Amino acid sequence: MTNTDMDESLNVLGEALKPCSSDPVTGFYRDGCCNTGPADHGKHTVCCLMTETFLAFSKSRGNDLSTPRPEYGFQGLKPGDRWCLCADRWVQADAFDAAPHVVLESTHINTLETIPFEILRQRALDMN
Repeated sequence: MTNTDMDESLNVLGEALKPCSSDPVTGFYRDGCCNTGPADHGKHTVCCLMTETFLAFSKSRGNDLSTPRPEYGFQGLKPGDRWCLCADRWVQADAFDAAPHVVLESTHINTLETIPFEILRQRALDMN
């Protein structure tokens, strides 16, 4: 995948998208950012701070993000890690009061197609 396969890298504030995490390396393109493009069917665009509550919720829904999977180069996530979540998974978790906090400056603008800005703002780490 090349940069030409990605949508414009803006965040939900309309500014340049900032990195979400390089340790662990996150993002659909594994570039540390919540970039997206036509190949990203899951829309991995929401930069979040992982919590024990969310990781347990995700595991209960069949997406175990906390168990290391060395065969895929995945070390597993722990509370405090930042990760680019699928927008739909975040919405699902929010409905169960399990959604992790969002980093607005690192959340891709395409997230707004799924989640209204006001909802993101209410759950933001970097905004009052």
